[in-house]
Amino acid sequence: MSQELSAEEKWDKATLADNFIFYKVMRSHPEECKELIEMLLKVKIQKMEMHNEEVIAIDHEAKSVRLDVYVKDVSKMYDIEIQVADTMELPERARYYASLMALDSLKEGDDYKKLRDGHVIFLCLKDIFHQKLPVYTFENICNEDNKTKLNDRDYKHFFIAPLCAKMAKDKEIKEFFEFLISNSAKNKFTSKLSKYVEDAKHNQQWRHEYMTYERLQNIMIRYGKDLKAIETAENLLKENIPLETIAKCVGLPLEKVLELEKQLVEVPEKQ
Repeated sequence: MSQELSAEEKWDKATLADNFIFYKVMRSHPEECKELIEMLLKVKIQKMEMHNEEVIAIDHEAKSVRLDVYVKDVSKMYDIEIQVADTMELPERARYYASLMALDSLKEGDDYKKLRDGHVIFLCLKDIFHQKLPVYTFENICNEDNKTKLNDRDYKHFFIAPLCAKMAKDKEIKEFFEFLISNSAKNKFTSKLSKYVEDAKHNQQWRHEYMTYERLQNIMIRYGKDLKAIETAENLLKENIPLETIAKCVGLPLEKVLELEKQLVEVPEKQ
């Protein structure tokens, strides 16, 4: 079994395909971010406006979200980010991002026709839909005739990096995704990105932020695993499985399983 890399080792090996590096490079070099979006979607951005904050908040009580790169144009909005793993919730996240951008697009009292076109763009390192397409573009369409569009100007784009690197007809797109997965620059655009990645990795403040980010990510992952282990242990206790067996199966200390057993006895399940 291969040993997991430390945060320092991850930083040393990081490329543009790393979420944190991608975010820093695109935020620090808006012209290259603009060029990338224009290249991928075959659009022309008239007026580039990058969101000043890292978080879009609806109000003080509502949930907010960090969008890796959130860009506004005169009549369009774009959210673009790297997705390394299939987290099994990208479609829902795309829907959520689209709704946040729509809310950010309108001022109170504005007509709905003033909504800007919304484009959520995921650059995926895995084919999350398993249909072997290099690009998946979604918009709302009528189920009954499979052709009448809702025309709500809400689009989600999923670019599958390994397939785009092999199958993209556009040479620039093909070479960008080749760079993304191999870190090998072949043209002027990817050479610039390669330099910006190296510049980012020499930024000591960003390095510190990355270490903090990795530590928090690990805490959240461990917290989620602990919660799942506790839930599983409680279910096994209700089935009268031996305590030692439960501890071994779920990876909890025997003392913790004994504590859970005590809690279940003290607070019996409601009928």
